[in-house]
Formats: sequence, structure tokens, C-alpha cells
Amino acid sequence: MTSERMKMADGEWYCCLDPELEALRQKARNAVHRHNTMPPDERGALAPELRALFASATGDVFVEAPFHCAYGMNIELGEGVYFNAGCTILDTAPVRIGARTMLGPGVQIYCAEHAKDPKMRFDGLEIAEPVTIGEDVWIGGGAIILGGVTIGARAIVGAGSVVTRDVAENAVVVGNPARVMGKAER
Repeated sequence: MTSERMKMADGEWYCCLDPELEALRQKARNAVHRHNTMPPDERGALAPELRALFASATGDVFVEAPFHCAYGMNIELGEGVYFNAGCTILDTAPVRIGARTMLGPGVQIYCAEHAKDPKMRFDGLEIAEPVTIGEDVWIGGGAIILGGVTIGARAIVGAGSVVTRDVAENAVVVGNPARVMGKAER
């Protein structure tokens, strides 16, 4: 029998109301709470509980408080990644963020998609797709990145944009839905 956690990891429909998944979310809430409530001079770049929760957080990463994630175990951060205050990652699938990428305040990454059928939603069914963000990317404040999206290296996502499809390397995208507006300057 396949567990709901295994279904989630395999990109299949799964029930988010599952007790095992709830326990994992509670572990993440505890780590996030500890990170968000530590005095800034004690917190350092990343609270130890949060670093231990992430799949990987290479070297010097900095996550401003407040921060929220669903599980944490699906988040991989490269060297020098920076999250400004208020970022949310609903990591029901892998979220990989490349080195030196910076997220402005209030950036949201949503891997989960809920069913369109109301009965399935009521039953807690959802499906998740990964998000991959390359190296040296800038994501402006309030941007939303949806599941299944890959953002290429050195791309720029304008503030408030909603990214619903892949972004090429060096592209500048803005709007809702985000559209290419040019190339990033070097």
C-alpha cells in the first residue's frame, strides 16, 4: 500500500489530511516558529532547527523572519541564497533554489495544486509539482511562483508577478501572468 507521503513525493494525487503529513507539517511549524522568534543577534544566518529541517542549505544562506514553509524537507538552497521578510514556500514537492538567488519580501512559492472538483477538495486531495530556480536569480517582492515552473539562471522576476510557466535564462518577466519583457543586464 502506498502512503500519502509517497504519493506526494511521486507527484500523484494524495490526501493532505493524512496523519503522517500532519506530523511533518507540525515539525516544520515548530522549526519555523523557533527561527521566527529568535532574537536577531542570536539567530545568525539560519536557525539550526530550520537548517536541519531543509533538504539542504549550503553554506551561507540567510532567511529573514518571518518565514513560513509547509514541510521544509523538500527545500534545497544553494550558497548565498537570501530570503527577505515574509517569504512562504509551500514545498509539497522539491523546491531547488540556486546559489546567490535573492527573493524580495513576501515572495510565495506554491507547489501544491488543489483539485477542481469540490468533493476532491473537501476530501483533502491535492497534487504537487516541483519548482526549480537557477543561480543568480532576482525575484521581486510579492511575486508568486506556481508549481511546475523552472526559472533559468540570472533571470529577473518583477515585483508582484505571477509566474505560471518556465522562464528562460537571463529573461526579465513581469505581470500577471508573467510575460517576457527583455533580457537581464550583465
